[in-house]
Amino acid sequence: MKKIGPQKNLLRSVFLISIAYGLTACGNGSWWSHDDEPTLESDQIRSLIPNRVNDRKSWAKDIFNITEELKIPRSKENVCTIIAVVDQESNFIANPNVPGLGEKAVKEVSSRLQEKFEAKLGTTIGPPIAEYFQDVLKNQPTPEDNYLKQMSRVKNEKELDVLYREIFDYMTKHYHISALTGAAKFVGQDFAEKLNPITTLGSMQVHINYAKDNKRSSMNINQLRDDLYTQYGGLYYGIHRLMMYPADYEKPIYRFADYNSGMYSSRNAAFQKMIEKITDIDLDLDGDLLSYDKNGDPRPVLTTTEKALITLFSKNNVLVTSRQLRNDLKKEKEKGFEKTQTYIVVTKLYKEKIGKAPIYAIMPEVVISGPKLSRDYNTNWYASRVNGRYETCMQRAKRIRT
Repeated sequence: MKKIGPQKNLLRSVFLISIAYGLTACGNGSWWSHDDEPTLESDQIRSLIPNRVNDRKSWAKDIFNITEELKIPRSKENVCTIIAVVDQESNFIANPNVPGLGEKAVKEVSSRLQEKFEAKLGTTIGPPIAEYFQDVLKNQPTPEDNYLKQMSRVKNEKELDVLYREIFDYMTKHYHISALTGAAKFVGQDFAEKLNPITTLGSMQVHINYAKDNKRSSMNINQLRDDLYTQYGGLYYGIHRLMMYPADYEKPIYRFADYNSGMYSSRNAAFQKMIEKITDIDLDLDGDLLSYDKNGDPRPVLTTTEKALITLFSKNNVLVTSRQLRNDLKKEKEKGFEKTQTYIVVTKLYKEKIGKAPIYAIMPEVVISGPKLSRDYNTNWYASRVNGRYETCMQRAKRIRT
């Protein structure tokens, strides 16, 4: 019998594991699928919403209707998952006031304006438009009650968002940008949307790009933004973002972490941890396997994770080309990443070299910051807070008879 070398053994194992993935029964492919569990009715959902919430009946009805529309089973676990995130993000207020938001917004535009415009528009167009923006803030619509003063008075996100839209609308109507090469493409609504710093909106703080990709009806960008500030719209896009992707997490805390730091970031951070253990190369366990530009497209630069994988595959005679590796890593925000050769090889090597079962999820190490926060936090803080609300909800759910 011909002896099979370690390299062919590994490749054959990868092939067999791939077949096994394809044959695994996965139901409807969603982590929250429990077909034999009873589902909650609207009045039962109401009983799980904290007593301090105004109009619990209305919130419960919307959660019921949205889960019905999205075909999400209304198990106790699923409903408590939704309630926990809504409560953490907004305390069940569709457009909550943010203490000190006006002052923070003024400080942001006063200290980092040119930097932000250059990041959005480039070093040629950014500075002159930033200069004009500053002039508009100080002198329009009147010097006595200029936009900067109006900004200092905003109390909530929608007020600030609408004000930004008004400012950018004024600029597109009055600013003569024909002399600036390439600036014409930023005129109009695209210009306003590109520069609007309000990117996460509504009671569940959904990114505007996610909402655009999953619009519930035909509407322009301003209508979509307004929809996110409504009770139903904020819930719809938030529930969609939270629940409508499959992941084999054993604990909901990892889905809460994903909601904060990015889809599949808990799984990807575990993937990075396995690479780190096998190679002894220090990695940032942030769940980002590639680096992305402001449009969300992968940058060509190699990340530390990608470099570590190249080293790992080279030392273990794994035939994965750099092109294949890059294509695999581009799937990091999909469930299908787990079926790629890269993922399968790493889990197999981890089991062989470390002698333990592959790690599926860990807490991503990501710092959270922004003008709406009083200080910097991290994903572990966020996920733990949400998980505490989830467990409280589940305690209340024990009293429900289904």
